[in-house]
Amino acid sequence: MRDYLSTTLSLDRNIGRVLDYLEKNNLSENTIVIYTSDQGFYMGEHGWFDKRFMYEESMHAPFIMRYPGVIKPGTMMPQLVSNVDFAPTFLKLANVPIPAEIQGKSFDNLLKSPKAKFRESVYYHYYEFPGEHSVMRHFGIRTDRYKLIRFYGAANFWELYDLKNDPNEMNNIYGQQKNVTLTAELKRKLKDLVSENKDNVALRLLVEDN
Repeated sequence: MRDYLSTTLSLDRNIGRVLDYLEKNNLSENTIVIYTSDQGFYMGEHGWFDKRFMYEESMHAPFIMRYPGVIKPGTMMPQLVSNVDFAPTFLKLANVPIPAEIQGKSFDNLLKSPKAKFRESVYYHYYEFPGEHSVMRHFGIRTDRYKLIRFYGAANFWELYDLKNDPNEMNNIYGQQKNVTLTAELKRKLKDLVSENKDNVALRLLVEDN
């Protein structure tokens, strides 16, 4: 934990150096500053390790932006965005054409209207197994309330969580009769996201499931 927090302290210190430079050189009002990172490691949650599972603790990543004249300080953006949305957003803000083959979509409209509609769900896929991390292959969908995960490879199974009633994801409700309609709807949305992200591996598995 000390090593982990020391790393964070070092980041804070050097981000401060960058911001100080912008301020001293009269660049702060004409520069967009973005802080984001990889997702965080588990610190014992679920008894897990690493950071590649699709559970809440490691699915979240920070995204902080300073955009003078556009974003009011302290603004919170509650919408779901994916890291595939970063590149098209940055290109749009720089007035650079977004290539047709690029994945994701720009959320530049949210910067001016934080409550505007954007995504109803986000997609995740981890496929490097066995590898040094030994995290089972899986992909899935997260909405504002539910998360559906499909594990595959050495074992094949599904997990479904109600994040409103079970925020720590301790109760897998997949396969329960009362959730049949919900599961079917989430699988349909998952297939749409798989196609949107051009993930042929996941698409093949979903077709085989049917």
